[in-house]
Amino acid sequence: MLVTDFDYELPQERIAQHPMEPRDHSRLLVVDKVTGAYEDKHFYDLVDYLRPGDVLVFNDTRVIPARLLGHKTTGAHVEVFLLSRKNGTDWEVLVRPGKKLQVGAKIVFSDELSCEVIEHTDFGGRIVRFSFDGVFEEILDRLGETPLPPYITAPLEDKERYQTVYSRERGSAAAPTAGLHFTKELLQRIKDKGCEEVFVTLHVGLGTFRPVSEEKIEDHQMHREFYSVSQEAADAVNKAKAEGRRIIAVGTTAVRTLESACVDGKLQAGSNYTQIFIYPGYQWKMVEALVTNFHLPQSTLLMLVSSLSSREIMLNAYAHAVKDEYRFFSFGDAMFIVDQNK
Repeated sequence: MLVTDFDYELPQERIAQHPMEPRDHSRLLVVDKVTGAYEDKHFYDLVDYLRPGDVLVFNDTRVIPARLLGHKTTGAHVEVFLLSRKNGTDWEVLVRPGKKLQVGAKIVFSDELSCEVIEHTDFGGRIVRFSFDGVFEEILDRLGETPLPPYITAPLEDKERYQTVYSRERGSAAAPTAGLHFTKELLQRIKDKGCEEVFVTLHVGLGTFRPVSEEKIEDHQMHREFYSVSQEAADAVNKAKAEGRRIIAVGTTAVRTLESACVDGKLQAGSNYTQIFIYPGYQWKMVEALVTNFHLPQSTLLMLVSSLSSREIMLNAYAHAVKDEYRFFSFGDAMFIVDQNK
């Protein structure tokens, strides 16, 4: 398959620049993953499509202020973007400008925080070692900026709007955006219907948003991302699967966690890194239905949702969403991809 097989036309004005208020008043395109039939709804209508016993799996990661602005000892300005923590002092990062930041380069952010480049990575990034005076997380909260995707150019007045209402495990470079639509009130309505909520963690990094540069998608290599599944979460999902109840992933990061941690048909508790790349032809193990946003053309995430349904059904649904003026990407509207007869 070619990357261009997953392209579509998207007018610039369809890219959402601001989050919807209230969160659950965004639109929801309900797509039958088998027939391709779709319905135009609002996100708060999601509860009408759920059944007692359904298990919704959420990613409870929390976005960190991952963008740091500093300078080299020469005075040149530098941007460091935190991707994943390797230990107490070392992080995998992206840097800009990259060519001038070789091993041994030192970057100063403030009197209490600096770092040194100690290694190159396979994906054009760096491993840096931080030196700091105090608690790193507290310093980062003061100096760092919450990163927004480059297609969002409008300022975000309330930083919590780029966090889910259930976020708790710090570590992401970007939000699991399908979860941004949920309010505490909607979560309570879902519980009241008899559905079960389960939380896993995947810290969103380069693997989720790195563009596909190869012509053939099979040649694309995903960047690794850290995930964690508690014993409680594994037990709940496995019990539901054994009883024939639906597992509904909230977001592609929840999908990547569930499918990565599945061994012999069961969800395994523990922590690990995943480089799973899901595209049409993939044999799904855990997930039956998916709540997700609208994804970028030619992206690995569009390939993932196409795998749950089909490329033709997804591109047809996207064409409808563009024509009907849905809002796209991180602050945009949502889809619910489900087999309504199962």
